[in-house]
Amino acid sequence: MRVFVTGASGWIGSAVVPVLIGAGHQVAGLARSDASAATLASAGAEVVRGTLDDLDVLRGAAAASEGVIHLAFKHDIAFSGDFRGAAEADRVSVQAIGEALAGTGRPFVIASGTPAEPGRVATEGDGHGLDPAQAAGPQARAATSEWVLSLASRGVRSSVVRLPRSVHGEGDPGFIAALVRIARDRGVAGYFGDGTNRWPAVHRLDAAHLFHLALEEAPAGSTLHAVADEGVPLRDIAEVLSRRLNLPVAPVSPEDAAEHFAWLAPVLAADQPASSTLTRELMGWQPTLPGLIGDLDKGHYFG
Repeated sequence: MRVFVTGASGWIGSAVVPVLIGAGHQVAGLARSDASAATLASAGAEVVRGTLDDLDVLRGAAAASEGVIHLAFKHDIAFSGDFRGAAEADRVSVQAIGEALAGTGRPFVIASGTPAEPGRVATEGDGHGLDPAQAAGPQARAATSEWVLSLASRGVRSSVVRLPRSVHGEGDPGFIAALVRIARDRGVAGYFGDGTNRWPAVHRLDAAHLFHLALEEAPAGSTLHAVADEGVPLRDIAEVLSRRLNLPVAPVSPEDAAEHFAWLAPVLAADQPASSTLTRELMGWQPTLPGLIGDLDKGHYFG
C-alpha cells in the first residue's frame, strides 16, 4: 500500500521506513528540511515537503495514501520547556490527518508513550478515558491518542503504538544518550534515589516492526505496547555507565536531582514499568534484538 509517514527521517521513522519498503509498501515521508528530504530520497521514499503546521499538506498526503503512520512530534520545543505548545501542534496535525481518513477504512497508526501506574506495571488497558479539556503535561499527548482511537467509530482502522522511555540502539539521541553525557559531565554515574525506579525499554528495530504490524493488521481501536524490557532499574543502567566510562557510581537524592540531571530529573523520578503481554498475544509480536543492558554493553553509546 501507499503509506504516508510523518517523522519519517527521525529516530523511529528512519527504522520504520526501510521495514515498510522492504515489505513492498510505497512510502511518502514528510520532510521539513533539505537534509530530511535527502535522507528519505536515499532510503527510496517519496518526499512530501512540509511541517506539522502545514495542515493542507497533511490532509492532502493522507487523502492520497492508503495508510498513515504518524511519528512526528516537536521534540525541540518540548525539551526547551514548551511541552504544551508541542502537544497542541501534535493534536491539530493529528486531527487534520484523521479527518482526511474518516470513512475510508484505512489504517492510521500513531506513536505515544506508555503510561505510569503507581505501584504496578502498566498495561495496554491503562491510561484511557482522558478528558482532552482537562489533560495537561504529558497527558495532553495521551488525550490526542484517545481521539485517534475514537476514529474507529468513524470508519478508520486506528491504533496507537505506545513507546517506552528508552527506545535504544546505535545512534540513539534520547534519554540514555543524555544519561551518558550527564555522567561524563558530572564525573559520576548517578542514579535517582535508591535506584529502584524502572524504565521500560525496546530496541528501535523491534519497535519499527510493531509499527509495520499495526499498519497491516491491528484491529480498529487497538492500543499496543512496544515494550521488550518491562522495567530496567536505574541503578542497573548506572552500573553499566560506571563500568564503561570508568566512573564511580552513586545515588543522587531527590533534593539534588534537578541540579544533577537537569530536565531529565522528572522522568527519572517515576517508577514506570510497562507490559506488552496483550500486544504480543494480539499481534504475534516478539522482540528479537538485545535488551537495554545488553545494548549498552555493546559499547556504541560510549564512542
